[in-house]
Amino acid sequence: MDGVEPDGDRPEITLVRWPEQEATRTALRAEGRPRVLLLGPTTPAPDPGDDREDWVRIPVADADLQARIRWLAHRLGGADEHRTAERPVLDDDGLFRVGGEWVALPPVEHRLARALLDRLGTVVSRDALAEAGWPEGAPGRNALDVHVLRLRRRLAPLRMTIHTVRSRGYLLASGTSRPADGRA
Repeated sequence: MDGVEPDGDRPEITLVRWPEQEATRTALRAEGRPRVLLLGPTTPAPDPGDDREDWVRIPVADADLQARIRWLAHRLGGADEHRTAERPVLDDDGLFRVGGEWVALPPVEHRLARALLDRLGTVVSRDALAEAGWPEGAPGRNALDVHVLRLRRRLAPLRMTIHTVRSRGYLLASGTSRPADGRA
């Protein structure tokens, strides 16, 4: 396990070889400490631990690793556009809360919101969302699109947005921020 020292306001981010150091990953997660998982070339991608985690495949160019570390630090930093004054919370009863405001979500949208919130500020693939929304079997393409549209509408009053990332998936963000290219 290697630590990447804080840089100015950047928190210390720990590098963890995964799955070999799963116990370390679990301990860091429990402490709420940020980490970047280092995966071998054929290691399957891990389920996201939380929004304080990212991963790369090794071997990785130093510049690429540093870019992932900067991105994770940016997501966690005070100036991060993907954060609100209070972090969104989704409880087991299907209530999505931001600060003192909340909306109730039906079961499928609750599962979709959980998958998006676990990766707040990063892209969640359509396949991962479909699996989260319908664990017993993926729906048709249209069903996912309809439920994401409904979820967008429910979260809008909380100033949460779901952006479509063409050919990749969806990204949950706080505020009314838009992607750099202006598309949602």
